[in-house]
Amino acid sequence: MPNDPAEPLPVLRETAFGTAKLMPDLDCPGGWLLTVDGTPQSYVDLTDPQHLEFEYTHRLGHLADTVAPPGAPLAVLHLGGGALTLPRYLAATRPGSRQLVGEADGPLVELVAEVLPWDGQGIEVTVGDAREVLATAEPGGHDLVVADVFRGSRTPGHLTSVEFVRLAAAALRPDGVYAANLADGAPLDFARAQAATVRAVFPHTCLLAEPSVLRGRRFGNLLLVGSHRELPAAALTRRLAGDPFPARLVDGPELRRLTGTADPVTDADARPSPVPPAGAFSIG
Repeated sequence: MPNDPAEPLPVLRETAFGTAKLMPDLDCPGGWLLTVDGTPQSYVDLTDPQHLEFEYTHRLGHLADTVAPPGAPLAVLHLGGGALTLPRYLAATRPGSRQLVGEADGPLVELVAEVLPWDGQGIEVTVGDAREVLATAEPGGHDLVVADVFRGSRTPGHLTSVEFVRLAAAALRPDGVYAANLADGAPLDFARAQAATVRAVFPHTCLLAEPSVLRGRRFGNLLLVGSHRELPAAALTRRLAGDPFPARLVDGPELRRLTGTADPVTDADARPSPVPPAGAFSIG
């Protein structure tokens, strides 16, 4: 049977850091999956921007929902853009938000703008390295800074140091919140060092992840959150418990025990996040 001429087709393009593919979700009109070299990067639903497909984006959404009163606009700096899942979510849930997205892959930005445009949503995208974008950000001008940067399936080393986190802190308002999405597996050495790094800058820190990831039973995403003010741990815990794949919030003494003797990472010893095991994220 020939293809329906109205049916969207996959789009494949070489970008600065690999082969990007935008694939329509045939089971969800308006849904699109972005992969780079076979690794899922983003899922967006043009008909329902509040639809968060990936579990770690659920957690980012919960965080964004709880850092300020419902509907209140936020000033947000997103480091790493992909297909702009979280910026679109915030534009829908917090109209009037001022959002700047830094994405290093210029051709990827062009592809997403062409296939999944975001005009009129109050989202500005600039092409540049995440650390360079952060270094030039308005000091003390943001309610939320989100670092979600993967070069393929790994976070670049220069975005994992205490110097980088200090730049994020400088870009935040006094009660602002920093969040970093990372990936790790047993024995969680990278996650422990990242927890120590964020704790070295922010007095209030928590870690959000599925129990199986925290126990080292599988490789997966962890969300590190830091602030100079008390975090909404109780509200986050309730929301995490209601997810299809519930996650745990680890803070206080439990986070200190998890961090153990890990030292904060500095620019001098920073390394990229670990290589995922075969099949951890790739979908072909």
